Amino acid sequence: MKIDYNLLGRRIARLRKERRLTQDKLSEKAEISNNYLSNIENGRSIPSLETLVRLCEAMEVTPDTVLMGTVTDGKQYMNDDIQQLLAQCTPQEKRYVIGILKVFLAERSRP
Repeated sequence: MKIDYNLLGRRIARLRKERRLTQDKLSEKAEISNNYLSNIENGRSIPSLETLVRLCEAMEVTPDTVLMGTVTDGKQYMNDDIQQLLAQCTPQEKRYVIGILKVFLAERSRP
């Protein structure tokens, strides 16, 4: 399982703005520093569970509203990693990787 903290932060910022709360006001209500809230909203800091709950309570939303769509399962996480790595490869390198993978799978399926 992986949480996309950049998306989580953007969602918190969007919900805060929808409720016409400034960062100052929300950080005060959630009892955290304005700088910490800014870092959370920009994906630079990872909020603790307690902080996340306090932010949700301050905005009068449920934690699932904030978390929905930010959590990926292990398979998706690995697929994303593979795509990011392949994006850095030249077409020739991609063909080479595919060839290695085919050999690996063929060997693995032998009795």
